[in-house]
Amino acid sequence: MTNTTLSRRSILQFLAGAPMLPLASSVTGASLLAACGGGGGGGDGTISAFTSATFTPMAAPSLATPADMATTLVNSSLTVNFSSGGFSNSQTYKLAYQPFFMTGDAVPNGSGGTVLAGGYFDINGQPIIDKSVAGKERQFFSDSPDGTSLLALPNASVAGVTGKPVFAVVQFEYNSRDQAGASTYGVLPSPIAVLTLDQNPSNGRLNLVKYHNVNTSSVHGLWITCGASLSPWNTHLSSEEYEPDAAFIDTNAMFKAFSKNLFGSETAANPYHYGHTPEVTVNNDGTASIKKHYCMGRISHELVQVMPDNRTVLMGDDYTNGGLFVFVADKAADLSAGTLYVAKVGTGFSIDPAAPGAALSWINLGHATSAEIEALANTLKASDIMTVTKTDPADATYTKMFCDGVAQWVKLKPGMEKAAAFLETHRYANLKGASMAFTKLEGTTVNAKDKVAYSALQNIQSSMVRNNAAWREALNVTVEKGLNAGGVMAHDLAGGVKDTDGAAITSDWMPVRTRAFLMGEDIASDALGNTSNPEKIANPDNLKFSEKMRTLFIGEDSSSHVNNFLWAYNVDTKQLSRVMSVPSGGESTGLHAVDEINGWTYIMSNFQHPGDWGGIHAKVQATLDPLVRANYKDRFGASVGYLTAAPVQPRLDR
Repeated sequence: MTNTTLSRRSILQFLAGAPMLPLASSVTGASLLAACGGGGGGGDGTISAFTSATFTPMAAPSLATPADMATTLVNSSLTVNFSSGGFSNSQTYKLAYQPFFMTGDAVPNGSGGTVLAGGYFDINGQPIIDKSVAGKERQFFSDSPDGTSLLALPNASVAGVTGKPVFAVVQFEYNSRDQAGASTYGVLPSPIAVLTLDQNPSNGRLNLVKYHNVNTSSVHGLWITCGASLSPWNTHLSSEEYEPDAAFIDTNAMFKAFSKNLFGSETAANPYHYGHTPEVTVNNDGTASIKKHYCMGRISHELVQVMPDNRTVLMGDDYTNGGLFVFVADKAADLSAGTLYVAKVGTGFSIDPAAPGAALSWINLGHATSAEIEALANTLKASDIMTVTKTDPADATYTKMFCDGVAQWVKLKPGMEKAAAFLETHRYANLKGASMAFTKLEGTTVNAKDKVAYSALQNIQSSMVRNNAAWREALNVTVEKGLNAGGVMAHDLAGGVKDTDGAAITSDWMPVRTRAFLMGEDIASDALGNTSNPEKIANPDNLKFSEKMRTLFIGEDSSSHVNNFLWAYNVDTKQLSRVMSVPSGGESTGLHAVDEINGWTYIMSNFQHPGDWGGIHAKVQATLDPLVRANYKDRFGASVGYLTAAPVQPRLDR
C-alpha cells in the first residue's frame, strides 16, 4: 500500500464512514488515533472515505476435521478499503461467529429472572409442555430460529444497559420434534422475541441483557414464521408461510394440533387468521407490540422487502405453483391499506444468466384495507368464497389450476372477488391468469442504487419444468430440465408502469423484467454426499443486500449441500465468497446485513435444526451425529447471533 499520514480528522471521518464490524479484541477510535500520532498534529488534513469491502472466502469443511462440520465455522475475512488524500489504505478483519444464546438456554428477562430462549407459549401466555416422555416433562423450545432484525431507537432506555441499547427482533419458525422423536412441525404457535442488547461504544460488541417474549394473542398467535426484514421505518416485518388451506381444513391434522396447542381446542383456530404479514414495533423499554396486515395477500409469505419509496413491497411466496406478488401501500410507512398485484411473465424466461430474461406485466388483484379483510376473515369460510374440488366436475364453469402441485377445479361465488383476492390469493391469482408457476420463490431484497431486486428460487423443478404434471406452458415459466440447486433471480425495477387493465401503478419501484442472476449447479454425489457443487450456491433462501458493501448475502436452505453456507457476492467484482458454514444438517437463517448502527456494521446470522439428517448425509451422519448432539442439546438447540471480527495486522499508516 502507498505510504500516507492520516490526520485526526481523517481517522474520525474513516470511523464514521467505513463499515466497521464489531471487534473481538478492542481497537478503539482512541487507539487508532494514537497509532497515527492523534492529537491533531502532523496530518495533512485530508478526509478519508470508505471505498469498498472485500471478503476473502473460506474453504468448505470436510471429514478431515469432523468437528468443523458439526459447528458454526468461520475462516473467512473482510478487508475494508478507504482512501485519503489520493492514497489508499485498508484494514483486514478475521471473521468469527458470536451467538447471543442457544435456544433452550435460560436468558435474562430484564426483571431479575430468566426466561427460556425460544420457548413456546399458548394464547394465555402459559408455557406449552412437552409431555412425550414420562418424567422428562419440559417446556417446548424451538430448534429453528429464523428471521432477525437489528435496530436502534433514539430514545431507548433499558435497565442494565451500560453502553447503547440496540434491539434484535427474532422469530422462531417451528420445532422439529418432541423428546420422543415424533415430528412437531407446524403444530406449535411461533414465538417472537425482542432482545435488548448492550452495545459497547468502543468496539461494537453486543451483549444480551433482556429477552422479551412478544404477546401475540391480539393477532391470534403466529403460524410458521420464516424470513423477515427491517422496514425503512424501523419495524420488524415478519411472515407466515404455508398458509393453512381453508378449503380442506377439516382434514388438516397439523392445523388441528396447532389449534389445540394454542387455544386448547382443535377447532378454535380460524385458518383465515394465518398466512399474513405481521409487523412488530419495538418500544423504548425493549417490549413490543404486534399487528397483522391482512390486505397484503394470503400467500406462503417467506418475507417481504419494502422498496425505498416506503410503499412498494416485493413479497416472497414459498410455494409450488407460486407467484411473484407486489403490494403498493396507499401511504408511505403504512401497510394497513393498498393494492395487491401479481405478475404475468412474458416470453423469454430463462435460468441462463447470459439470457436477457422475460418482461413482467402486473395484474391488479384488488384494493383493500387490513381492517376490512380481517372482518371478512372473522366471518367467512372457504365455502362462502368459492367451490373447490380435487376431482374433475366435468363442468365448464370451473377453472382447472394447480395449487401446491395438486390439480384442483375452482368456481368463484358471485360477489366474492375481494374476499378471494385477499383470503384465497393463490386460487384467485390463478383465476385472473397470473403466472402461478414458480417453485419456492423465497427470500427477497433490493439493490437500491442499481434499482434491482433479487428473489431466491430455492429450487427450480416441478411446476417450472416442461411436461411436469403441475407445469403449464401458457404461464411462460418453463425450463427444459430442473435445477435442484436453485438460484437467484434479478428483477429490474422501474416507474411509469400500467397494470394489465391499463391503469397506472403509483410506484417507481415495480419489477419490469426478471432474469437469471446467480445459479447453482447440480452434480453427481461427491465424496461427502453433496449433490450440488459446493463451490457455488445451492438452494438459496435468505437474501439480504448491503448498499455500502455492494454485496448480496445469501443463506442456504439446502438438501444438496452436506453443510449449508452463508455466501457474500459482490455485484461489482462478481466475486462469490463463502463466509460461514453452519452445522451439518442445519439451515442458514436469520440473515440481516446492517450497514450501520452507531457507527458499526453487523451481519446477523442464525441457523436451524442442526443434525436434521437426510439422504445426502449418509456418508457423514455416523461421524457427525454424536458431535452435533454434544454441541446442540441433543439436536434440540440452535443459535442466534452475528458475525464479529478481530483485526489482523491493522496498518492504517501504510
